Amino acid sequence: MKVLMLHGVNHNMFGKRDPKQYGTITLDEINANLHKLGKELGADVECYQTNQEGDMCERIHQGYFDNVDAVLINAGAWTHYSYAIRDALAVLTCPVVELHMSNIHAREEFRHKSVFAEIVKGQICGFGADSYLLALRAAVSAVQSA
Repeated sequence: MKVLMLHGVNHNMFGKRDPKQYGTITLDEINANLHKLGKELGADVECYQTNQEGDMCERIHQGYFDNVDAVLINAGAWTHYSYAIRDALAVLTCPVVELHMSNIHAREEFRHKSVFAEIVKGQICGFGADSYLLALRAAVSAVQSA
């Protein structure tokens, strides 16, 4: 099973950026945790991070051509306004799980809206770095039950 983890804008700064909101875990640590859990679940997890919206769309397109079995996405701020990423995700035929470390519904009003909500299998938010692991479990379950 191939799972593609997409990290969005500013996520390369985890561990430094707003530790009150995101903790001190780094992106490398998050990815290592995903790889470890992926092995336990029988999933090969590929992680990708970019600060460029067009590059994110290109990686989603490549995921389509690579026939990935599931996609996890924490698009950061793009979640709330990027119709380009939304439209790229809509091309996928596999389960897509949106995730956020913080509870986006308990934050600023603009963060309450996800332009991806209508096309993803589900959303997980508010569990810190565990949101990634919960999303991976949900994606694997969705693939196995399809």
